[in-house]
Amino acid sequence: MASWYGRDFHGKPTASGETYNMYALTAAHRTLPLGTLAKVTNLSNGKHVVVRINDRGPFVGSRIIDMSYGAARRLGMVKTGVAKVRVEVLRLPKNCKFLYTLQFGAFRDRKNANQVIQRLEEMGYKPVVDSWKAHGHKYYRVRLGLFRDISRARETEENFDSAGIPCIVIAL
Repeated sequence: MASWYGRDFHGKPTASGETYNMYALTAAHRTLPLGTLAKVTNLSNGKHVVVRINDRGPFVGSRIIDMSYGAARRLGMVKTGVAKVRVEVLRLPKNCKFLYTLQFGAFRDRKNANQVIQRLEEMGYKPVVDSWKAHGHKYYRVRLGLFRDISRARETEENFDSAGIPCIVIAL
């Protein structure tokens, strides 16, 4: 499933550091390396678009890619908001090194991040927290591990989920 994002993020920084342009042909993906070119096809109408991955997300349900407004318009999915899609990698960025991590949350309140950190530390893990500013707020991400193999990262994600500790695999 794909979704799209637009005006609320227009002009704000993306994970790649560039400014989000809702009219550009870009997208957010959790694990594809930033700079990847991907062909996205709307399975209900056959329309397709080539986008450059410049952001991280979506972090909602079973959605795998978050399209810019411009890309969503080309796919004919603006009114529906979501669409079943196929994502095909066309080109990876030069010197691409696949590294993945588990993210246990992004919090505006450092206390919430500290609660997750404490729970993981009690289990014997050493999570890291980093902070960044976006949309006028400071956020704290709690992450754990570096994985070169996405299968191993997903297996570890499932183990945490089974233990009642939700997390997601993201690419660095």
